[in-house]
Amino acid sequence: MNRVLILLFFISTLMKAQTEDRFSNYVMMSFSYKHDKQWSAYLELQARSIEKFSTPDYYELKGGIGYNLNKNNQAFVGIGKYGTYKNDKMSQEEFRIWAQYTYSQQWNKLKIDHRVRAEKRFYYYPQTDKTDQGERFRYRISGTYPLNKEKIEPGTLFANVFEEIFVGEYEPFLKRSRTFAGLGYQINPYMGTNLGYIFQKEFSNSGNKNIHFIYLSLNFSFDRLKYNESHTIPVAD
Repeated sequence: MNRVLILLFFISTLMKAQTEDRFSNYVMMSFSYKHDKQWSAYLELQARSIEKFSTPDYYELKGGIGYNLNKNNQAFVGIGKYGTYKNDKMSQEEFRIWAQYTYSQQWNKLKIDHRVRAEKRFYYYPQTDKTDQGERFRYRISGTYPLNKEKIEPGTLFANVFEEIFVGEYEPFLKRSRTFAGLGYQINPYMGTNLGYIFQKEFSNSGNKNIHFIYLSLNFSFDRLKYNESHTIPVAD
């Protein structure tokens, strides 16, 4: 009898832990502007198809200002607007502000970035005319490795990967994890592209969800004083 009870408990646990899988796409366009060695600006446009692979139902418009304390340390503040559609109608709008800090390391050709971010989020639900707010914290470690040159410059094929975790204020405290692997190509001093795969796992009390994204980005970079330094590659955010 004890063995049967243990088996039933194990089966019920597995049923509660059942995870829904979705296959989606994720496209991004970014614009980086380096004013000088300290100050920079960033703008990003993003669309995702979460419910159905071919139908965009989520967008982001965001940007901010960065300040390089030195070549390995950068502070950044940003704002953004986000929208989610369900059944062709806006179901959630979000306004977000955040502050982040990035620490970079260079090991031969491999560049590693550690990024921590604190977000304040304001929600509006048009269909019910309700509002809400919350906080979220994120940590991401990413690596970029040029495959055919010593650094990221025009004509460089590169590989990049990252792992990111999202932590919130209510249970479950671990809200999301995101893993990326991809290849990119720096076309010229001003434009590069990136193609890869994102595995995103979302945690909630009602059940977990796995989202498998095909990721494609087009990144533009402008350097006012043309220092010709190694390019910083924006990745899925």
